Amino acid sequence: MMLSRRGLFVSQGPGLGRRLAHALALGLVLAPGLELGGPAFAQTPESAPATAAKKTAARPAKEDPRIEKLKTEALADVEQMRALTQQIVDSVFSFGELGYQEVETSRYLTGLLEKHGFTIQRGVAGMPTAWVARWGSGKPVIALGSDIDGIPQASQKPGVAYRDPIVAGAPGHGEGHNSGQAVNIVAAIAVKKLMERDKLPGTLILWPGVAEELVGGKAYLIRDGLFKDVDVCLFTHVGSNLNVSWGAASGTGLVSVEYNFEGQSAHSAGAPWRGRSALDAVELMDIGWNFRREHLRPQHRSHYVIRSGGDQPNVVPTNASVWYYFRETQYDRIKELWELGDTMANAAAAMSGTKLARTRVLGSAWPRHFNKVIAETVHTNIQRIGLPKWDDADQQMAKAVQRELKVEERGLAVELAKLGEPVKDEDNRGGGSDDIGDVSWVVPTVTLNYPSNIPNLPGHSWWDAIAMATPIAHKGAHAGAQTVALTLVDLLTKPAVLESAWTYFRDVQTKDLKYTPLIRSQDTPAIELNTEIMGKYRPEMQKFYYDPSRYKTYLEQLGITYPTIKPGATSAAPAAK
Repeated sequence: MMLSRRGLFVSQGPGLGRRLAHALALGLVLAPGLELGGPAFAQTPESAPATAAKKTAARPAKEDPRIEKLKTEALADVEQMRALTQQIVDSVFSFGELGYQEVETSRYLTGLLEKHGFTIQRGVAGMPTAWVARWGSGKPVIALGSDIDGIPQASQKPGVAYRDPIVAGAPGHGEGHNSGQAVNIVAAIAVKKLMERDKLPGTLILWPGVAEELVGGKAYLIRDGLFKDVDVCLFTHVGSNLNVSWGAASGTGLVSVEYNFEGQSAHSAGAPWRGRSALDAVELMDIGWNFRREHLRPQHRSHYVIRSGGDQPNVVPTNASVWYYFRETQYDRIKELWELGDTMANAAAAMSGTKLARTRVLGSAWPRHFNKVIAETVHTNIQRIGLPKWDDADQQMAKAVQRELKVEERGLAVELAKLGEPVKDEDNRGGGSDDIGDVSWVVPTVTLNYPSNIPNLPGHSWWDAIAMATPIAHKGAHAGAQTVALTLVDLLTKPAVLESAWTYFRDVQTKDLKYTPLIRSQDTPAIELNTEIMGKYRPEMQKFYYDPSRYKTYLEQLGITYPTIKPGATSAAPAAK
């Protein structure tokens, strides 16, 4: 018998010892295939990565009657909190805050959690809007996370199937990050009630993904020790189906780097030969990168914006900066792109006679890898919950948006997605990044996607905000909360599931590759980002904050008829089957 680093006992031999005692203390019968000290944990010659993944899969078993009773009660409590789910979704939507500036959002969410008995730690990891909410004691420690930031210039009236901003030019929830905390909070409140009544051991931790659109927060939470004693992380993210995956995910990891150049000022017309333009260095770096990208892997993605380029044309720019995202599907390849960027920056400085003053990491994300055992557990609960029952108005809304986008009018999903499986690197065509990838390499993690948005949207756009304070978002978040609640019951009452998850994590996922942060020791969160934008638009946005004490929904407060579609717009596409 040995004690694992997570405080759960792994049996190696005939004695079941304390792990059996732990299970008996819960009054539980372990499911077949997850026996203490059974094949899921045995160290045999077959424990190579390929076979280990198979060994960690739990065989289907009839649910223990007590666990089933807990699940039924959890679902009933989530059902009773439908209105709270809707209020959280609508409130955070109305705040529409950008990364590092999620002030109203964090104040609202932490106040709600405190009201329900959670202890709050604010200003975590050097980020004023980051917080951790805790309740309970002992093992297992389960972390529930979801992002909270919005997208620039994505302000949009919900339920309106064409461009109609609430505040022109303002940010908004153009990825749907207003919905995930509703999923987690409602599920946690429901399960907390059961834990209190039945004296179930365990600790619930809720936390926000601050500045996810800048991939700027989670690596610092890891560095600050948030996940040091966590047994499993359940992450939730808006999607258009109710699904989960395991293994290497499609998409990329990245490092976000700002290059700052210094030159010499002079009169641009009177004595330009006496100046050295920092903007020239930025432009030379960008030109060099754009020529080089032809010779990079198809999986790679890279993009940049010029953050500063001088003060006015008749003064040779003394300072200029450019901000790059270097994306690849593997950690080593991300580092290679970063090194290539550094080489080009130094070469641009040499060509322009300027100085590369400093580089600053503004964000980072490891490629995502999700836990097989936890994903299978979540998927079983997804199959129980199923997709929401969309009504005609929901489908009409979705098809109207798809019609405006000139994509197939399929409406909302009516069939559950399958359990997602690992994506081979040669099949990964690149794409977006998420710093939940970092978390997935320090603790067994999955991302539950819940169906609060419309399929086939462009992403990071006001289009993606249209559904996010409508019945589509409310129903999708409710289904997500149901799934999380069921999964929490599983994790609290089946210690063998956690041990099996850690077997996969140790023997498969991290056997040959260990987490090394992309952020450097000198890097700190770029909490000044988006300050100017929010300072400009917040006063006007505050006029439209949702007031649930006066209005049942945000649609009602805004006086919006659901759905609002362009006059004369009709669908020629057949109904989804």
